Amino acid sequence: MQATGYFPPGVTQFVRFLGDEIRVQPGRANVMLRCVSGSALVITISMALQVPFLAVSLIAVFLVTQSNVVMTRLVGLVFIIGVTLAVGIAILVIKLTYDYPLLRILLSAAVFLFSVYMMRVAKIGAAFFLVGIVVIYFQSFVDLTDNAEALVRLALWIWVAVSYAIAITLLINTLCLPVEPMQQLQDGMLGQLATVDAGLAYLERGARAVGVPDARQVQSGILMLQRLLQFSMMRDADYRTHQGFHLALVTTVSRLHAATADLPESTAEIPAGVPSALRAACERLGHAIRTGGRFTVPERLTNVADELMPGALQQMRDALLAFASRSAAPESSETKREKGRFLVPDAFSNPVYVQFALKTLLATMAGYFFYLATDWQGIHTIMLTSLIVAQPSLGASSRRAVLRIGGAALGSVSALAMVVWVVPRIDGIVGLLLMSLPVIAVGAWVSAGSERTSYAGTQLMFTFAIVLLEQFGPVTDLTGIRDRMVGILLGVLISVVVHASLWPEAEGEALRQRVARLLRSLAARLRQPGDAVTPTALWAELGDCEAMAARVALEPGWQMGEGQHEGFQHYVQTILAQTREIFLAADAFDAERRAQPIGDSRAHGAAMTGAETAGALLEGYASDLTDRPEAVRAPAPVPPDLLATDLGIDHEGPLTDAARRAYQRLTVRATRLIGQVQTLPSWRVHQADTGTVE
Repeated sequence: MQATGYFPPGVTQFVRFLGDEIRVQPGRANVMLRCVSGSALVITISMALQVPFLAVSLIAVFLVTQSNVVMTRLVGLVFIIGVTLAVGIAILVIKLTYDYPLLRILLSAAVFLFSVYMMRVAKIGAAFFLVGIVVIYFQSFVDLTDNAEALVRLALWIWVAVSYAIAITLLINTLCLPVEPMQQLQDGMLGQLATVDAGLAYLERGARAVGVPDARQVQSGILMLQRLLQFSMMRDADYRTHQGFHLALVTTVSRLHAATADLPESTAEIPAGVPSALRAACERLGHAIRTGGRFTVPERLTNVADELMPGALQQMRDALLAFASRSAAPESSETKREKGRFLVPDAFSNPVYVQFALKTLLATMAGYFFYLATDWQGIHTIMLTSLIVAQPSLGASSRRAVLRIGGAALGSVSALAMVVWVVPRIDGIVGLLLMSLPVIAVGAWVSAGSERTSYAGTQLMFTFAIVLLEQFGPVTDLTGIRDRMVGILLGVLISVVVHASLWPEAEGEALRQRVARLLRSLAARLRQPGDAVTPTALWAELGDCEAMAARVALEPGWQMGEGQHEGFQHYVQTILAQTREIFLAADAFDAERRAQPIGDSRAHGAAMTGAETAGALLEGYASDLTDRPEAVRAPAPVPPDLLATDLGIDHEGPLTDAARRAYQRLTVRATRLIGQVQTLPSWRVHQADTGTVE
């Protein structure tokens, strides 16, 4: 019996989830080292010069440190703009309304409302997030003192604490541990080419390829290269000038990597010398990527007879030949693109944005009035939590709330342990660093992970720092730990209730419609491969659907019934997992279709029959998913004789053995594609039961 059998399924799943989130990933250690280095320098400077708000400085280090230099500089610039604007507005509000508390609250609420609205509609929403945070956080200082000059000084110190931490972070990321997106892109392409070479090596030895990428790896590989290409164009002028060439290179590597997932199972159908010729071409492509030289196709690959070659190998050959001709004349001028808008297109027509701002303002003001009524200074985080937890959907808000509570709890436990056992034994900056940096490193490692858990690492570090590092001496008071957790819990409770009760932004219905559009796009690609959306765009849309499904899974289940909500989650996750496999089967079918002899009416008819059958099944399923989701059924089975007749090979005269095998491969690919489509799940909710998916 396996060890996991001793634990409930939920516990096993949670442990597996944690293992996936904290595992080693390329570049993760580098991000952690940059965070720890910046934090160590900021702690030393702040303690030596007695710069207040050290916890705020540290969170600036975490938020600005990104996966590469381009993103780090971009986020740093946005934060500088945001904190400058925030401090200026906070001082202006105090100057105009200091002697009029009601007017001060009303004006601050108006600024906060505008800031939250701009968070949703502006490209630099993070800057307005800082404005909202500072303006509402500053109200807790106003209630503590009647000295206006002290308030101005506090505001200016906030600007100093954030700005100098950003400057140090940018310096470290630029000089000490730079991670250039161009290098990341090159490493990513070379890594995928290594996978391609390994698969071809098995075929060259006459063995079945093993270790080929699955559908999820193909998807993540395509999206990673596209994302890194965008960063590289932002960073390097050469990439912007020759973006067409670099896009062609990335597309070629992605096609090779995707084709590796569909390598033939039998080596008997492969013409002699094809795997070795493809390996030589991939080696030349890798050398061109490393050196920036010109790529040329080996002559033996050019001379290989491409007719009747297995579809995956044909796709590899076509990709290499197409890139070789494309690289002969790279673009010499930068393509002009329309500058993006500052606001989203429906900023003034969609009422959701105003409703979101009103909900967030109501939750924040409720927390602020509770804070004033109880005169409990330690729970000032109740206002900040209301804004931090506020996200564009209920699922995203629930996830942020869970991460904030979990990260704060871990940070509080760490701080409590240090106060009890470590603080009494240290008396200098070295001891302080030795105590703090391990906890900061753990927080940095978590924050460098996926979006699903990254905020928990930032919250862990911030909670630890605000308890132990806000004073310029040993900490002995433990009430701060208790008060902060109480403030966070109350803020989360108020925010979740308000957002779930007023204009709730549930994404379940939008997710269902989006999945249906994705299936229709795939059906269009099967029927008209030249005119439909590109495979890269389809993989990207699938990734967005998966991210939305992860948020929907965290939406409150009471809105549609707990059992029905759980059933809907399982249903959508099954659809998306199966859609990923359909994408891979569609790529294999398309490659085999292109490998058939040009002008052969039998091949054209067979390909059209397979594409039309799969497309019709997808279109029908998508229509049911859109119009009558409660009655969706799995696609109807295709009669076996239909495939045998329309994809047969004996009714138009004799064929050579090679042509017969090519038709057989096309038949197999079409059959597998249709079979994958037919495994899409049905949906039925038991009216009298708790709700299940069948």
